[in-house]
Amino acid sequence: MTTFKITDELIEKIQQLIEQKQNKELTTLLSDLHYADIAEIIHELDTEEGVYIIRLIDAQKTSDVLTELDDDYRENILKNLSAKEIADEIIELDTDDAVDIISELPEDRKTEVISHIKDVEHAKDIVDLLRYDEDTAGGLMAKELVKVNENWNVLKCVKEMREQAAHVTRVHSIYVVDDNDVLKGRLSLKDLLTTSTRSEVKDIYIPKVDYVYVTDTAEEVAHIMSKYDLEAIPVVDEMKRLVGRITIDDVVDVIREEAEKDYQLAAGITNDVEADDNIWKLTKARLPWLLIGMFGGLGAASIINGFQDTMMVYPILLIFIPLIQATAGNVGVQSSAIIVQGLANNSIDGELIKRLLKEFLLGLINGGTIAGIVILVSHFAFKAEYLVSITVAIALITVIVNAAVIGTFIPILLHKRGIDPAVATGPFITTSNDVLGILIYFFIAKMILGF
Repeated sequence: MTTFKITDELIEKIQQLIEQKQNKELTTLLSDLHYADIAEIIHELDTEEGVYIIRLIDAQKTSDVLTELDDDYRENILKNLSAKEIADEIIELDTDDAVDIISELPEDRKTEVISHIKDVEHAKDIVDLLRYDEDTAGGLMAKELVKVNENWNVLKCVKEMREQAAHVTRVHSIYVVDDNDVLKGRLSLKDLLTTSTRSEVKDIYIPKVDYVYVTDTAEEVAHIMSKYDLEAIPVVDEMKRLVGRITIDDVVDVIREEAEKDYQLAAGITNDVEADDNIWKLTKARLPWLLIGMFGGLGAASIINGFQDTMMVYPILLIFIPLIQATAGNVGVQSSAIIVQGLANNSIDGELIKRLLKEFLLGLINGGTIAGIVILVSHFAFKAEYLVSITVAIALITVIVNAAVIGTFIPILLHKRGIDPAVATGPFITTSNDVLGILIYFFIAKMILGF
């Protein structure tokens, strides 16, 4: 399969066809493209041109295109479509995708759009899903699934499955329930095909089935599906009644969004922003962490200012300040990044004291290696006295150990207190270790050099 690529010539041609209203030629051009490719094209057009294409192509493809558009762009598109037009697109989508679109509308528009959905059952399912928080299993799930009753025989089971499958885009699993819709297990297609038509489902279904509750967080769902390599997972309510299912494509979106969020937090960005956002939104997201870094820098400067007399006697100490700060910041970010990743994957186990001891020993090894190199470089390259070189080396070892322990302890502490540990990385760890690194450096220098 050849990867689709957008060219300036293609965009110009599409814009010309739209301007000249050459609908037939435009439809032919877009008909062979995947809906994700059409969405990519629409992103290169203005809103009016995007709406033109949305109204032109068939409803099935249009609904898929809408789900692929960025939230902000889709919001602009929806503003230019009538409630009936949106409803006509919604009817072609699975309930989870339909809810993703409707949830972005103002409350009055939501009601109006739902009122135009002709399929009453589809509308009821959408209304039901809208009551769940978007970051929970209930907010991720779709109502479309195939379920059979444990008391049916295989013949009736197959008949009912045929009717249900007509409304499901892809059948991942066949779920078994009792008369009260309580999830009992899953049904193997192989067992279904190789068993007598008179056999009852209760005699052939597999009772072991992974499931999540509607109130479970999206991150918990992603972890379970990733751990057990599931393509879909059933969702149950508090009474363990089957209410929906979540597919892997929805979980991939959750994993990607969580990774983007953690990356931005680690980089010192407090809100979910994109490169195309306006200056005010980008400023609000970045400025708080920059202010923290500023105060950290002022703190380090005040410490250095307190040792001005020492600088007059040992000016060579100034040369190694960037080394101390950079090393402390880098070690802290490394340690915290590994811990944050482990917490996200639920791979951090064991006692905290053992984890800290491990980082302590690792810091000693890394610190000793770096310190040995610095002693040689400082003495032969910078002509520093042996006592000064030893001061820098000991300070480096201490700073590295301290940064490693802090970078490990802070994310775990935040995680236990219910705070996203990703906030511990980036500017927070770097700034704190910069200040502590300078303080440790001059304290050790005072002890060894005796000023």
